[in-house]
Amino acid sequence: MEIFQDPETWVAIATVIFLVLAARPVLRALNKMLDDRSAKIRSELAEAERLRAEAEKLLADYQRRQRQALKDAEEILAHAKSEAERIRKESAATIEAALKRRERQAMEKIAQAESQAVAEVRNQAVNLAVQGAQKALASGLDQSRASSLIDQSVADLERRLH
Repeated sequence: MEIFQDPETWVAIATVIFLVLAARPVLRALNKMLDDRSAKIRSELAEAERLRAEAEKLLADYQRRQRQALKDAEEILAHAKSEAERIRKESAATIEAALKRRERQAMEKIAQAESQAVAEVRNQAVNLAVQGAQKALASGLDQSRASSLIDQSVADLERRLH
């Protein structure tokens, strides 16, 4: 065992023992540092996952809002079209009623003018008949002659009316 008697061997053994004993706290510190870094990375990954989930939630919310806005816009457009159609129909009905009312008024005016013309013609006929009778009475004609003058006046009346 000459190897144990050599001082260099004991220095080497002491150095190895020292390194083993000194390496333990260094390795513990190194492990602790690596564990802390690993925990920090896990924390950052969890935060990133939380942010990703929040971003997905916001995206889904904005997409839902966009779909709702499009649906609302379509409803507004459909309502506006139906209102325009309703107003168009009401306007057409109002115009048609006004035209019918004016047509009825015109027909009433025409009927009134016709009845007034008929009344004037009747008045003229009566006046002519009265004049014929006055002539017959004034001339002192006999009955047959008076009848023929009246008949002639009536015939003239028909001719004058048409």
